[in-house]
Amino acid sequence: MHLDPYRASELLLEECRMVLPGLQALFGFQLIAVFSDGFHVRLSGGEQIAHLCAMGLVLLSIALVMTPASLHRRRGPMEVSEDFVRLTARLLLLSMPSLMLAICVDVYLVTQVIVGSRGVSLGVAIATGAMFTALWFVLPRTVRL
Repeated sequence: MHLDPYRASELLLEECRMVLPGLQALFGFQLIAVFSDGFHVRLSGGEQIAHLCAMGLVLLSIALVMTPASLHRRRGPMEVSEDFVRLTARLLLLSMPSLMLAICVDVYLVTQVIVGSRGVSLGVAIATGAMFTALWFVLPRTVRL
């Protein structure tokens, strides 16, 4: 079924609205972690830099997810083109790898604090990345809805 550009844009913008609160919550937890007493004690300098990188990746995802709404407001809220729909879909898809990487880094760091083993932490982070890759990138290419 082929949707008209207006309906397709509604669906894409709704997807962006659904994803954004999760991104904001994750970013909030990342900010809070820096101010906790154990952050500087339990994480090495390199791990603290990794946390900063994960924050940057979440910020990138937030910017990519919010861009379609800004474009829509600026370019004409009463106009929807197929180009807008394509760009919105691409921006939403582009936000996913950076979010996945940020989550993997955060999972590594949390596992490191809890377990204290770099090997286990790396394994859990890799397993998390594999799960997201399978669900977000492989499954959509293999399943026809």
